[in-house]
Amino acid sequence: MELDRAIGELLVETVTPLTLEVALAVQQELEQRAEEADRLRRSQIERARYEAELARRRFMRVDPDNRLVADSLESEWNEKLRLHAEAQKEYERQRQADTTLTEQQRAEIMALATDFPRLWHDPKTPQRERKRMARLLIEDVTLDQTSELTARVRFKGGATKELTLPVPLSVCLRYKTSPKVIALIDELLDHYNYRQVAAILNERGFRSGKDMPFNSRSVAVVLRTYGLKSRYDRLRERGLLTMEEIIALLGTCSQTVKQWHHHGLLRGIPYNDTNQCLYEHPGPNPPFKNKGLRLENPRRSPGNVETSAHEVQYET
Repeated sequence: MELDRAIGELLVETVTPLTLEVALAVQQELEQRAEEADRLRRSQIERARYEAELARRRFMRVDPDNRLVADSLESEWNEKLRLHAEAQKEYERQRQADTTLTEQQRAEIMALATDFPRLWHDPKTPQRERKRMARLLIEDVTLDQTSELTARVRFKGGATKELTLPVPLSVCLRYKTSPKVIALIDELLDHYNYRQVAAILNERGFRSGKDMPFNSRSVAVVLRTYGLKSRYDRLRERGLLTMEEIIALLGTCSQTVKQWHHHGLLRGIPYNDTNQCLYEHPGPNPPFKNKGLRLENPRRSPGNVETSAHEVQYET
């Protein structure tokens, strides 16, 4: 998103002069985490103390003459006291480890703030880490949209910056195909099928509205979206015949039509990526079935068939 990129560039431009604010923001984040961990450990101590107190009360209420129950409750009380003591000891140990930042840690934080542009632009820095860095530095962002989009960015420490951006385009306009590409697709469809058109566009360096390479499907989407004629309709307008029409014209079957096409006796032009064809009219001398004769020279058209001892010429 344009706003995200703009805020990222603003961070890069602003962070170096605000090194102190950056360091304070990082330190504050670390201190907040330490305070949260300290609160959780205190709650564990309180829980252990409460369970030890419950065990003490149960032991004090037992009948002294019932030695078996008294011994069991006393053992439970001692175990709860041990757990409470361990929780207290662990709390003190962690508290000493979570003391205020050392001078070395402060120096590392200051270096991190100074190296912020390098870290931000490093392709190895994950996007989630960039978001964390932004949250550490930015207090809030206020958006105001009129004829333009105004973003007021307030940094940790009080510094503010203002960005003015154009209003983002709607999805349909953002992914709109270039008029030049649409005109080229319209021109190429007179001569090529969808897959071939996509290959030519990619070879010439064109991209789709979503900045992706073209394929048969994206070419078909452009046709539907912008009302271009399909390859099939263009060939029909040129007078090419469907399979049903050529069968009726020649009085044969589809298998024979495909064989004649394969051997060059009929000219068919594919109109889709599965090589389904429309056929040119065979003219005044169409081929016909002649039982017992074999087709030779498979790639020749009827008009170029020469008479020889090794070839067959169809009669009209």
